[in-house]
Amino acid sequence: MPVSSGAAILLIDDNPEIARAVAIAFRIAGDAVDWANGPDEAWSAIARRRYDAILLDMNFTAGAADGEEGLACLRRIIAADPQACVVVITAHSGIRIAVAAMQAGARDFVMKPWRNADLIDKVRAAIAGQTLRPAAMSSPSVQPISGAEPPPTLIGESAVMAEVRALIGRVGPTRASVTVTGPPGSGRTLAARAIHAASADAASAIMRVDVRDPDQLAALAGAGGTVLLRHPDALDPVAQDSLADRLPPELRCLTVAETVDRLTPALRRRLATVELAMPPLSRRGDDVLRLARHFARMAADRFGRPQPVFTPAAEAGLRAAFWPDEVRGLALAVERAVVLAEDGRIDMAMLDPAGPAVADSATPEPRFDLTDAEQTMIRAALREHRHNVSRAAAALGLSRGALYRRMARYGL
Repeated sequence: MPVSSGAAILLIDDNPEIARAVAIAFRIAGDAVDWANGPDEAWSAIARRRYDAILLDMNFTAGAADGEEGLACLRRIIAADPQACVVVITAHSGIRIAVAAMQAGARDFVMKPWRNADLIDKVRAAIAGQTLRPAAMSSPSVQPISGAEPPPTLIGESAVMAEVRALIGRVGPTRASVTVTGPPGSGRTLAARAIHAASADAASAIMRVDVRDPDQLAALAGAGGTVLLRHPDALDPVAQDSLADRLPPELRCLTVAETVDRLTPALRRRLATVELAMPPLSRRGDDVLRLARHFARMAADRFGRPQPVFTPAAEAGLRAAFWPDEVRGLALAVERAVVLAEDGRIDMAMLDPAGPAVADSATPEPRFDLTDAEQTMIRAALREHRHNVSRAAAALGLSRGALYRRMARYGL
């Protein structure tokens, strides 16, 4: 079955020479290739757009040859999007790895070295559905879906986020109703969408209902499939019990709420067969850096800015800062910094929720809280600017006097 050109392809490979060669070959064939040099960049790319095909190398660490890194990446891609079209790249002796990849959900495999024409034909055949994995042999061919909404992707490698993804993998395919709790802005709606994407209803659009709105609430009459309910914990007890009575028994409910403790027993039983708690940013460790880089790439694409780089002081500040609106607040701060950065470098002052500060002794200190890790931030800023106090103060969003006082406090 021929496939029209113009496919969007993501190559995940740590070798820039291979990336350049593959991009040229597909560009000549009329397709477009984005390159991710490893899983972190891949998750960011997959979260930003949907690809017709993903070319996945099976090893990313120098000296690795067992394919375990690629298999882990493949399993996570397929878990988030069972219809993802993945073609894996293996060494000539990697037939065992290729078989394991096919069993894990890959559509096909190519072996190094390859002929460009064969590589392009395999990818296009996989997109067209000619080479379906065994579990899908009875399903219709999967067609290109460029431009569609990207699959819900939870970015983060911390232990708490791994637990969230594992729970989604367990409850998603069931019909159990799930309430996603946690602080506003922590990614609760994205997690609910990920649960839906892992379910048998994934092909159907999910209906979203703010239960505080009577007009939206009326749409629940006769509803089937899966619905996403928002803010049931904001209703009074009488309204909550009324909501529990009007929800059709065959309707799967995915719910976003700050806590299940404010739900009445009847509504809690209906909506929270399973509770999935989204962790705050403060428990996600270095995930804050992964998220910041992801939001920076998104903003650079949106506003036509160069791909930004965070200074060491900014990275230290990102780890230490308290973001009042969680992931959503971090995204806003990074987006603003990308717009304001003149040289593609983002320093700590640009990430201050109050905006860049003026390094003037008469200006009140900005409200950005350096928190308990300010020693680390100050050391990083001084090292980055070779102990030029004026430049370090500006990078931190402080006046020179404020920085001198902190240096004295910590004996720096």
